[in-house]
Amino acid sequence: MQKMVIEKAVEVGTEKAVRKPGRLFALSVLAGVFISLGGVLSLILGFGFPEFSAANPGLQKLISALAFPIGLFLVVMFGADLFTGNNALLIPAVNERRIGPGAVITNWTMVWIGNFAGALLFTFLMVVCCGMVDSEPYHGAIIRMAETKAALSPLVTFLRGIGANWCVCLAVWLALGADTMGRKALACWIPVAAFVALGYEHAIANMFFIPCGMMVGADVSFAALGKNLFFATLGNIVGGALMVGHFFHRLYGSRSNR
Repeated sequence: MQKMVIEKAVEVGTEKAVRKPGRLFALSVLAGVFISLGGVLSLILGFGFPEFSAANPGLQKLISALAFPIGLFLVVMFGADLFTGNNALLIPAVNERRIGPGAVITNWTMVWIGNFAGALLFTFLMVVCCGMVDSEPYHGAIIRMAETKAALSPLVTFLRGIGANWCVCLAVWLALGADTMGRKALACWIPVAAFVALGYEHAIANMFFIPCGMMVGADVSFAALGKNLFFATLGNIVGGALMVGHFFHRLYGSRSNR
């Protein structure tokens, strides 16, 4: 099973690395939209029961965690390009010498930018302009979330970034081995729900949460946004590219083990 997943990762990673720029960017924007959809759903559902959550702090985390993974599930099912998922998927192809490091850097850069564009577009048009966070408890919740994330130290953001993308890429890895829609959904839901409940930092999710808070009045500067995204991105690369893509390839797919 593990070798089959490695082989699929090499195939998928190679295909993603050679996509035409226009198609790659469009699929990256789509992924940013999907993750933001999961973000706003987790916000609306998770913070929609303040009277219960006040007495049961884990309830909000549980509901948000169960709602958010719809974003990754849509990314997987529609073949969209998510920066954090690509962190793991392209590394086996590099290790197999199917693509070079330059192709990886180019892909990750374009996908990160496309994800950000999609997240901002969805956040402005489908959340802020629709008034979805104008009323309480959502208005206060998104502001507190944005300010809390932006105030994290670089080290904490980096470490939480490792945890977030380790979980996300484990989900992607599991989905590669699933052969039905239901199994892919389960593969996406469990690890992603874990990272959301634990409060780890996912750079693409933060492209929704922090800008959304800023758009409705959060006291967060562009410099603070940039700091969070920078260190979360670095952590995500470690969690996905090294701890999943490279590590699993060396365990199960390197030529020396065949």
